[in-house]
Amino acid sequence: MTVCCLCGHAGVTLFATVEGRRYLRCPQCRLTFLSRPQLPALDEEKRQYDLHENDPDDPGYRRFLDQLATPLKARLASGARGLDFGCGPGPALARMMEEDGFPMRLWDPIYAADEDVLAGRYDFVTCTEVLEHLHQPQREWARFQSLVAPGGWLAVMTRFLTDDGHFPRWHYRRDPTHVCFWQPHTFHWLARRDGWQVVLLDNPVALLRRL
Repeated sequence: MTVCCLCGHAGVTLFATVEGRRYLRCPQCRLTFLSRPQLPALDEEKRQYDLHENDPDDPGYRRFLDQLATPLKARLASGARGLDFGCGPGPALARMMEEDGFPMRLWDPIYAADEDVLAGRYDFVTCTEVLEHLHQPQREWARFQSLVAPGGWLAVMTRFLTDDGHFPRWHYRRDPTHVCFWQPHTFHWLARRDGWQVVLLDNPVALLRRL
């Protein structure tokens, strides 16, 4: 029996098979995810990530990240300390936050794998274009709960799955490293279970405040 890789529910069913890839869905939290035996290997993931052009000095990329940075900064106290979780090889968001007076630490399992960073607690954690890559979302959600201080914020950016009929043609699905697809319901379900407040902004940004 397959259980949900996020909430552990045992009633997971087949959602779709596209180009030989089997996608499952949890009826409880509504996460849609790739069948575990089909997850890409770490070296395959790194090859894909190395192709990304996330230049911290690129004005277009900074505007993209501002979808999350601007509403987050409006909710933070002066000097709040943050962690950029899954920062990648070019931590542009961390630089943008530091430019406005918010000290940042970095974590990435490939590019900044300092385990000591995960022992801390932060006023906010940013997670941009990361959730869709997670092989163990249940483990990472537990990490978020330990990393974010009470009253702090988890700021995430990932394209929400809102149109099942379009899923086979969806550009977000076509990236071979995208293996988890989140819905607004997914965030609300986790928030109800674990004590968070959800602020859903325009797709793809969600802000979650730990109560």
